[in-house]
Amino acid sequence: MKAGIASFSLSLQRISKKKDMKELINKSIQVYNTVESHKLPSDFLGRYHIHVLCHAGKAQFSFMGNTYTMEAGDWVIWQMSSQITDALYSSDFNADFLLVDKDFLLEYNPEKVWASKAFVFIKKNPVFHLDERGKAMIEYNFIQIKRRTAEPHLFQKEILGRQLQIFLLDLWEIYKNAMDNIQPTDNSLALLFTRFMNLLSEYSKTQREVAFYADKLCVSAKYLSEVVKKCSGHPASYWINGYAMQEILSLLKRPDLTFAEISDQMNFYNPAHFTRFVKKQTGESPSGLRVKQKLENK
Repeated sequence: MKAGIASFSLSLQRISKKKDMKELINKSIQVYNTVESHKLPSDFLGRYHIHVLCHAGKAQFSFMGNTYTMEAGDWVIWQMSSQITDALYSSDFNADFLLVDKDFLLEYNPEKVWASKAFVFIKKNPVFHLDERGKAMIEYNFIQIKRRTAEPHLFQKEILGRQLQIFLLDLWEIYKNAMDNIQPTDNSLALLFTRFMNLLSEYSKTQREVAFYADKLCVSAKYLSEVVKKCSGHPASYWINGYAMQEILSLLKRPDLTFAEISDQMNFYNPAHFTRFVKKQTGESPSGLRVKQKLENK
C-alpha cells in the first residue's frame, strides 16, 4: 500500500513539474489580440520585448523625446530596454502582439550580426509600415506561435524556440532593404555591441562615461567607441547620452520631483551640471522641457 501511495505521489509531482514548465514557457513567449484578450501592449512594458501588428484603429506613444503614431498595416517593436511612455489607443484599436522575454530571446537568437543591425534600426524606426508580403509573413508567424503555445508537446520549449528563430529571420528579411545602409560586421564585434547595449539599459541612469562601459567589457574606451560606431553608425557616447536623456525626459514628467532630486537620481555632480548636460543635448533647459511636456499633454 505504501509503495502505491509513493508511486501516486511521484506521478503527481511529475504532472506538477510538467504544468510548471508549460506555464514557464507560456510566460516566456505569447501572442495576444487586443480585442479578444482585453489586454494592451503597454500592459507589458518593461517585462517583455513587444511586437505589435496593427489591424485597425490608431495608437500613439512617446519614445526618445518623439511621439509616434501606429495605424492599420503598421508594425511596431518596443524593445525591453526602451522607455516607452504616454501610450494611448483609439476605441477601435485592434492589434495582435507578441511578447518575448529577454532570456528566451537571447537563448534562441539565430544570428548575432543581423540582430545587432536590427537593434539599431528599430531604435531609430520603432514604427514600420508593412507591405502585403511583410504583413502576411508576420501574420503567419503569429498564428504558428499561438498554435504552438496552446498545444502540449514533449519538446514545446524547443519547438517554440525554433518558431521564434523563423520569425526573427522573416523579420530581418522584411527589414533588409531598409537596413542596407547599416554597416555589416563580424560576430565578435556584434556580440560586443550587443553586450554594450545591454549594459546601457542597466546603468544609463547613473553612468555616462564610455570608460565605465569599456571597463565592464574589458576593452579600452577608444576600441569600444570604434566598435559601436562600426555597428551602429554612432559612437558609444551617442547612445550613452541618448539613453540618459530618455531617462531624464521620463523623470521630468513627474511634477513631484524637483530638478535637484532628478539630478541626484541621475548621479550628476550637482544641479548645475545636470542643467548643462540637458541644454547641451537638447538646446533646452530642464524647466523649458518640463513646460513643453505640460503643453503637449494638454
